[in-house]
Amino acid sequence: MSGEEKKKHVPLAERMRPKDLKRFYGQEHLVGKGKILSQLIEADHLVSIIFWGPPGSGKTTLGSILARHFSFPCLFFSAVLSSIKEIKEVMARAESHKRLYGVPTVIFIDEIHRFNKAQQAAFLPYVERGDIVLFGSTTENPSFEVISPLLSRMKVLVLNPLPDETLERIIKEAVEDKDQGLGKMRLSIDEKAVQFIIDYANGDARRALNSLEIAHNLAKKGRITTEEVRETLQKRILIYDKKGEEHFNLISALHKSLRNSDVDASLYWLARMVSGGEDPLYIVRRLVRFASEDIGLADPQALRVALSAKEAYDFIGSPEGELALAEAVVYLASAPKSNRIYESFSKAMKDVEAKPFEPVPLHLRNPETSLMRDVGYGKDYRYAHDFEYKTTDMETLPKNLKGRKYYKPGNFGFEREIKRRIDWWESIKRRIKDQKQMDLKKEKEK
Repeated sequence: MSGEEKKKHVPLAERMRPKDLKRFYGQEHLVGKGKILSQLIEADHLVSIIFWGPPGSGKTTLGSILARHFSFPCLFFSAVLSSIKEIKEVMARAESHKRLYGVPTVIFIDEIHRFNKAQQAAFLPYVERGDIVLFGSTTENPSFEVISPLLSRMKVLVLNPLPDETLERIIKEAVEDKDQGLGKMRLSIDEKAVQFIIDYANGDARRALNSLEIAHNLAKKGRITTEEVRETLQKRILIYDKKGEEHFNLISALHKSLRNSDVDASLYWLARMVSGGEDPLYIVRRLVRFASEDIGLADPQALRVALSAKEAYDFIGSPEGELALAEAVVYLASAPKSNRIYESFSKAMKDVEAKPFEPVPLHLRNPETSLMRDVGYGKDYRYAHDFEYKTTDMETLPKNLKGRKYYKPGNFGFEREIKRRIDWWESIKRRIKDQKQMDLKKEKEK
């Protein structure tokens, strides 16, 4: 079989996979000038990394590019197919290779979140000794799915769904590329057809290229039109539904229906996910996140309801436990909405990331020893319970953030009560300050 014939049997998405960062499009926050991956390459220093992002965002590609650049031997594992026996055998070979040649082996684990705790722990000593550089790709939050000892030894890089302009560039390059793409066929593609593929791909380069490949096989007279793309997408949708690969589309639809307070749509998308075989605990994790992110203190009970759904499902299992999920979905969809907790915490995190760390003010530190007391720990601290209104005007933020306001309550549900409380506390503190100024003025007049 000739090289050209072999190439026909390799999917377009695989053929078009970039071999270096110059042809890697998207994720500029990671690969742009001065960004973390560019810095690692410039410094000639490779670390263990978890690539966290949606399908088709470039997780495997980035890992391959890094391994190729550093010329380290690289082995790919699927967490779905690999056993702990296989892992240990490969780790032994990596240890031997490091001892003989002085360089580590890159181990790339696809869907690392599917490994259990024992399998993940098997990598720890080899990562610590530098026998391996561990790359893991995951579509799940590593905080929940990767054991803490391993997570603490790895850098987590977050990849985003690819924007429309990046997908357009990838599609058109695949049409024009004569070596790896479809360029030798002298195809043309209508702009509307390109947009159809982009809309369907939903940020996923692999999905876009797979759709393009099928559409080109249906093309007439060397031209891909919306007609071919529509026919392609109809076929692909059936395949994705059957295999459950609409996972991210469905959870997005559920989340957005909940946010839009549409009880019926929320129940429908829940039913779609459950009937498709989705892990109910994955759904519950999204419900818990939603309760904090989109409802917050507008209804503090929402978080309790979401967590209770998890407890109920754990207790009685499927199918009866799915009613607890439905109950939680109805409650969350009908609850008053507020994203003020999400917004305020994001603002606080931005200050933490953007500003130098201020030392904790001395008066807020506990004087655990006499030496600490002597250098000022705890000095001028005022114990709120010793005062009439159980508060003081004592400053508890670092100096460079004095007066900063992060949380602004909304006007729905229980947040109205939260707002009333905050306003009350602030009025008391103003009264205390005013009284202090009056007392100070009287003292001076004497």
